[in-house]
Amino acid sequence: MSELKSIIAILGIILTIYLLIKKYETRTVLIGVGLLMSIVTLNPMGALNAFAKTMTSGGLIMAICSSMGFAYVMKYTRCDTHLVHLLTKPLSGLKFFLIPIATIITFFINIAIPSAAGCAAAVGATLIPVLKSSGVRPATAGAAILAGTFGSMMSPGSSHSAMISEMSGLSIPEVNLSHAPYTIIAGAIGAFVLTVLAVILKDYGKEHRDAYLNENKEAEASFGKVNVLYALAPLVPLVILVIGGTSLQKVPGLEWTKMGVPQAMLIGAIYGLVVTRISPAKITEEFFNGMGNAYANVLGIIIAASVFVAGLKSTGAVDSAIEFLKHSNEFVRWGATVGPFLMGVVTGSGDAAAIAFNTAVTPHAPELGYTYVNLGMAAAIAGAIGRTASPIAGVTIVCAGLAMVSPVEMVKRTAPGMVLAILFLALFML
Repeated sequence: MSELKSIIAILGIILTIYLLIKKYETRTVLIGVGLLMSIVTLNPMGALNAFAKTMTSGGLIMAICSSMGFAYVMKYTRCDTHLVHLLTKPLSGLKFFLIPIATIITFFINIAIPSAAGCAAAVGATLIPVLKSSGVRPATAGAAILAGTFGSMMSPGSSHSAMISEMSGLSIPEVNLSHAPYTIIAGAIGAFVLTVLAVILKDYGKEHRDAYLNENKEAEASFGKVNVLYALAPLVPLVILVIGGTSLQKVPGLEWTKMGVPQAMLIGAIYGLVVTRISPAKITEEFFNGMGNAYANVLGIIIAASVFVAGLKSTGAVDSAIEFLKHSNEFVRWGATVGPFLMGVVTGSGDAAAIAFNTAVTPHAPELGYTYVNLGMAAAIAGAIGRTASPIAGVTIVCAGLAMVSPVEMVKRTAPGMVLAILFLALFML
């Protein structure tokens, strides 16, 4: 029976990858294949329960829906257009170097805003239009933001750092400082490879800038002089979240900045309302239109992905993979990196495999010839990197939605750099 379940899991994964590459509707594919695997393995309620549970994932709903609502307000008020015009001239001189710069900016902001999806929504709403207007192909514009979304591994709020801190007896800042050089180099590898691919694939050029301008021809034609107050509006939530997520919020008078993504987005929308003096009713309508669109098109895919993962779990594939990681002591170097990476790619989340590995194997790190920090954080970083190369990860869907491209097109550009980053971790961190 276990062999039959393994065959079902393999066929399910192959079918899903094939259908996604063929550009069938993503939600239909994920729900269909996930439900099919659950039914064949006689556990249909597993898929249905996953669907119901993910529908009310509070953190995701709050961060993604509020960010998209804010993005709709910025588009309606044209504040995003003012920011793009303000930044395009100085940034266009950077040419294709703007691609790695966007990745690096996202990486470090992700430390302050640990939620990958929340960070991508906040940063992407500002930088993706700037990248596209500078001549970057939309798929690479989205990929540039996506590639930087594992900077959260260096966040003091990371659950992985807390786990390794308790295990090793080091403080969380000491744990983060220990793995920071490897995490930063892995991020740099991702940014560098993405830039090289952009050159090879001709993802930067005048034709892409002209295509962006043609899509926004009416808006460009009616655009007058840049209003700096308008241009600052898209940055308001980002500034608040960065200050509130760092030690800057301890400065007298800045304590109020410690807040969640929804609160910051609402403040940004109110600022936009004040400076543009557009009807409050219209602003409110656009904000909720954006929230509804985010739930349908962004969270809808995340919900569908949870059904697919539940289908995989019902075959025993997820548990088998985790058990293999727990007992592959002779292949720990690869088990701690490649294992969580692959789990991250397939499931869209690297946390499950990393936590399982760190619970079962990392406590024995000294016996295996490794430190708690290197072994434990290598698994955590590998899982996060795998998520960054997954077409069904929530953060990938967010970036794809903002860039208005297929998640698969973006992952084609991030995956090669992420694979090299994993090899670096396996060979040099362990």
